[in-house]
Parts: sequence; structure tokens; C-alpha cells
Amino acid sequence: MVRGIRGAVVAEDNSPEAIRRATRELLQAMVALNEASVDDIVAVFFTVTRDLDRAFPASAVRELGWTHVPLLDAMAPPVDDDLPRCIRALVLVNTDRSPREIRHVYLGQARCLRPDLATWQPGGVLDGLAVAQALAGGNRG
Repeated sequence: MVRGIRGAVVAEDNSPEAIRRATRELLQAMVALNEASVDDIVAVFFTVTRDLDRAFPASAVRELGWTHVPLLDAMAPPVDDDLPRCIRALVLVNTDRSPREIRHVYLGQARCLRPDLATWQPGGVLDGLAVAQALAGGNRG
């Protein structure tokens, strides 16, 4: 069954390096925490706020070796009180997990986007330490 995994992260600045670094961190956490592999991924959609215009998030995913995953970048609509330098992702993945078992990932400052998911629970957000532990446990992606 195809499920959607949502996530977001804030880039340190509007440099290609910061955009790629934040995107890689987000995608690696999303895949690791949902025990997915690259072969499970159907597609990845990104939006960025208008203040991020120096690199495409998809370029960072290619650096991870995800050469056969369809990717799409888009500009988020301008909203006055939006979180600056925000990269949002929707990863479509083949999985046997139920919607409640999906772990959505909001890292750092982006946690404020989904305060209802800000504490650990199935389908919730992990803190930085838990993300690091999940990644250290073996990312199949």
C-alpha cells in the first residue's frame, strides 16, 4: 500500500550547502524512522519557502544515490507568517504500515509546524537524539 510520510526542516541559510544538508538530514530520518528502503519509495515532493532560491532540494537526494526515485520541487505559496527557510517533503512509500504507524518527521525549528506531533508517539515526531539513534541502527535507504 502506498502511504505518505510528511516532514519538514529549516535550512541554516540560503546557501546551496545548507539547503542540501538540511534536505539530506530530513530524508535520511524519514526513511530510517519508517524502516523503508530506496526501493520502497514511489516519489518525493518538496516545497520550499521563497527565501530558499539557491538550490533544489532534489539535488541533495541525488547525492544520496536515489537515482531512480521521481522527485519534484515547488515553491510554497507566500504566507505572511510562514516559517523562514523551510523545506517541506512528502515521501510516497510502499509499506505495510498503517497510517497510525507512519512516523512523520519535523526537525529542529520545523517542529512548530505540527505541535500536535511534537512528542514521540507512533506516527509522531522524534527528537534529535532519537533520530540519530534510528539512523545509527541502520538506514536501509
